[in-house]
Amino acid sequence: MICNRIPDSELERRTTPREEDIRGCYYRDQTAIFHSKPFRRLKYKTQVFFNPNDDHICTRIEHVLHVATISATICRGLNGKREEEWRLNEDMAYAIALGHDLGHTPFGHAGEAALARILGGKDAFIHEVNSYRVVEKLISGGQGLNLTYAVKDGIICHNGERFERSITPDFTVKDLDSIHSRRFLPSTYEGAIVRFSDKIAYLGRDIEDAIVAGFIKKNDIPDQIRQRVGNSNSDIINYLVNDLVANSTEEAIAVSEEAHQLMLSLIQFNYENIYKHPIQIEVESSCDRIVSTIFEHLMGLCRMFDWSECRYEGKKMRVLDSYFADYLENMSKFYLDEAHQNGWTEEQMEKQVVTDYLSGMTDRFALECMREIALPRVIRFQHGKGEF
Repeated sequence: MICNRIPDSELERRTTPREEDIRGCYYRDQTAIFHSKPFRRLKYKTQVFFNPNDDHICTRIEHVLHVATISATICRGLNGKREEEWRLNEDMAYAIALGHDLGHTPFGHAGEAALARILGGKDAFIHEVNSYRVVEKLISGGQGLNLTYAVKDGIICHNGERFERSITPDFTVKDLDSIHSRRFLPSTYEGAIVRFSDKIAYLGRDIEDAIVAGFIKKNDIPDQIRQRVGNSNSDIINYLVNDLVANSTEEAIAVSEEAHQLMLSLIQFNYENIYKHPIQIEVESSCDRIVSTIFEHLMGLCRMFDWSECRYEGKKMRVLDSYFADYLENMSKFYLDEAHQNGWTEEQMEKQVVTDYLSGMTDRFALECMREIALPRVIRFQHGKGEF
């Protein structure tokens, strides 16, 4: 039987022990993620195309649902193989997929790159690590969702930007709090499946959206892709899912050499024609300015917060100021405890506060914040007296 080499007791372990209910541990994780506020905000976060004027362009919430269904399909396909006896948990894979992008910034990878630059370099902000932080620490006023180890491990190790041919789970129980890079592998077959599914989900869908946006035409897709795989999102998903099910073994979740080369060709095509399109580059530059401006503004608000009294002492000039002041007051104990545990200076703590708050914003809320910060308030005149 092909199954994970870590005992179920370890994979199902929660930070705070609890008695499981009728849902089972992994379905419970799905519902916890699904009902969380960060999950709801994904519907207004960019996947690839920022602020589209078309309701059918993929958003971040659609992407995670695509990843979830693809992951569950692969698990079901492997479990149904006649020549091998697999025992994979569809609920675990689905839960990992639902949570894998909860830590993504507004404006997609442009927002992620902007935050990383502000914080000191390429890997200073990693959305995989931030997704773990969101589910483990930030949700519910600093309590987290108390998910199982297997789901949290799959979230922090999903790395959708590396196009390897095969993924062999490390089958070790890691200290997830100590992970601050993308070099780690998931502990389970299901985690490895989600890592592949992330790529499968966006390769074809990004092409589909790029055609609607007018970036490319179907005939621009490389001949070898159209001939071997197809020229639609459904064709690409079907080909890669079936190939992965056929080629995965006890040693690794894998695709064939041909499928791997086609994936590499497809991602190169996407980078050249979609992700690095001049319009996308221009948009990313604007997103960088927005993130930088909001970050600087929130840092200024932090400096007006009295951490000893847990009270905001500045004047709340904007809606953003009021929301952020409420966040500081509600989360102050969490951040003070975390700063004490990590030996942070007050400035280091405040940077973490701003990073957490800004990365949780939706695109449209970030845009509204930018308008508040950058545009002067309108003076309304009443009875000859100028009032804001």
